[in-house]
Amino acid sequence: MNLNLSHPEWLVIVNPNAGNGKGKKEWNIISSALERNNLSHEVKFTSRKGDAIHFTSEAIDTGYRKIITVGGDGTLNEVLNGVFSSASCPPGEVTLALIPVGTGNDWGRMFGIPLNHEKAVAIIKEEKTILHDVGIILFHDGKEQKKRYFLNIAGLGFESVVVKRSNYQKDRGRSGKLIYFYNLLLSLLTYRNTRVELEIDGKKTSAEIFSVNVGNGRYCGGGMRQTPDAVPTDGLLDVTVIKNIGKFEIIRKLGILYDGTILSHPQIDGYKCKNLKAASDSVIYTEADGESLGHTPAEFSIIPAAIRIIYGTDIIQ
Repeated sequence: MNLNLSHPEWLVIVNPNAGNGKGKKEWNIISSALERNNLSHEVKFTSRKGDAIHFTSEAIDTGYRKIITVGGDGTLNEVLNGVFSSASCPPGEVTLALIPVGTGNDWGRMFGIPLNHEKAVAIIKEEKTILHDVGIILFHDGKEQKKRYFLNIAGLGFESVVVKRSNYQKDRGRSGKLIYFYNLLLSLLTYRNTRVELEIDGKKTSAEIFSVNVGNGRYCGGGMRQTPDAVPTDGLLDVTVIKNIGKFEIIRKLGILYDGTILSHPQIDGYKCKNLKAASDSVIYTEADGESLGHTPAEFSIIPAAIRIIYGTDIIQ
């Protein structure tokens, strides 16, 4: 394959619909900041789901090794999956950067990527990098097994129902933290805890569960800390299992979803592992980085030090 070595240093993939249209509205501000910082770049605008995967894979095949995502966690997830869908180079040779304009911006929050575009571009210009672990989820869509890579948090159960409902509204132009919180409370009315068979690094357990979160990162759902101790460079997944907890108890203890104390609740277990399998007689939906996927049976695993990312704040220190 002939590589195009004359292209700009960076490919910028913009989701114009991110953040309820913020990607489009603020692109001129972001573009000016990139120009002022002398970051030579080519721009691609997405128009539908999957575009960022295709643009990324194609760019890597033509020689790009540095990619900026202008969007939210979902767009970043597509870019990540585009990196892994290309066979042109090892993923660890690719550098990813983020200018957050999404609704939740949870991955950027963990690494101190500011919402101020000038400051976010300055961080990219500085180009401090670490090798970041990457999670894998194998899930089912009907009888077909599929694979998705994730950078931040994946899971199954209640969170996936909320994500599914929120993404449905997002596709119709309604998004925001209040919309997500509304969907969280609305989903509580109809959600039923489900018995799940879990296998954590080979050890089997069974429980009625509310949700299972599998974290490479610490934040989800616009600031919730469901895997508060996750370190994205330790080669391990942090797993939080919320067991058979009542709806009124969830509402009463809603604060622990946000303040980092979730693992102190007696009905919530935390694990660190390299592999998690989940199966159930019922259909339990899955999600990764805020993107609705399929359903159980599902398997989660980790690839240590798999991709290079640009960060603002080193959370390891």
